[in-house]
Amino acid sequence: MLSLGAGSATKTQILQGLGFSLTKTPESSIHQGFQQLVCSLNVSSKDLELKMGNVLFIKKELKPQTSFLDNVQMLYGSKVFSIDFSNPSAAQKSINNYVEKETRGKIVDLIHHLDPLTVMVMVNHIFFKAKWEKSFDPAETSKGTSFLVDKVTTVQVPMMHLVEQFAFGVDLQLNCTVLRMDYSGDAQAFFILPGQGKMGQLEQALSVPRLRKWKHLLQKRLVEIFMPKFSISASYDLGTILPKMGIKDAFNNNADFSGITKKHSLWVSKATHKAMLDISEVGTEAAAVTDTRLTVRSKEKPSQDIPVIAFNKPFMMLITTPDSNNINLIAKIVNTTKS
Repeated sequence: MLSLGAGSATKTQILQGLGFSLTKTPESSIHQGFQQLVCSLNVSSKDLELKMGNVLFIKKELKPQTSFLDNVQMLYGSKVFSIDFSNPSAAQKSINNYVEKETRGKIVDLIHHLDPLTVMVMVNHIFFKAKWEKSFDPAETSKGTSFLVDKVTTVQVPMMHLVEQFAFGVDLQLNCTVLRMDYSGDAQAFFILPGQGKMGQLEQALSVPRLRKWKHLLQKRLVEIFMPKFSISASYDLGTILPKMGIKDAFNNNADFSGITKKHSLWVSKATHKAMLDISEVGTEAAAVTDTRLTVRSKEKPSQDIPVIAFNKPFMMLITTPDSNNINLIAKIVNTTKS
């Protein structure tokens, strides 16, 4: 969405950093693709809720170009609010309250400090809540089971237990075990348990083609599952991550956001991503928010032949919709006792 207001090298870096090539894919097609994605990420039913949204908080005195506002609203369904950044604490409270409401209270205090020179805050949020199609029995959950964080660190976690028919398989190429658990509704979770020392290899290989391969690889069979019950959250400073992806000019004096306004020289002063994930016997709750700020420069006993999958060490999780190849949410679980 930010690229809609960017020009010259700033725009190129943003799009290339996200893996797009303007020589192969027209910019209009990129935004239309995201428009379709935003629409697909808004689903509501009795057992499943998936909601994604975008919002711009703009300084009252800033007069953005009409074309920019039209595009963010038409292509990304963005809401636009006028706000008084000259009172940073009040503006901060308004933005945090909005995010907390949109994520059903899962993401709180997204913003801790607002620079008085801030003229725009761009927020992307997503919320997911769903019930397992085959739920865990709380009576089967053990209170304290060892979870191996690394070679020297072990923590005690509540461990859920279930013996059921699930899609299961082993990716020999990546040396990992893959389990698919369906939600009631149009969503699925893939849990991937890498072999010893193979987490980095797994992270590098995660992609839509790999997901397609797993969908063909997995076969339904009776399996015994041990899954940690947890609620974790994490925050990431995208100001240090995005430059490593080649998105550099947006954060310095070379920034070109003339597509937003020609009257001010803007740059990205802060970019933050905050996420939370809750896995329980009933299902999953997850929320994620990215904040980008522009500032004016200045049960039954299993038999022996049933596979046992124990998620008692770091693993990865993907949430997808079966009728698409989109990866809606992705998580790396390393320590279930820490936020």
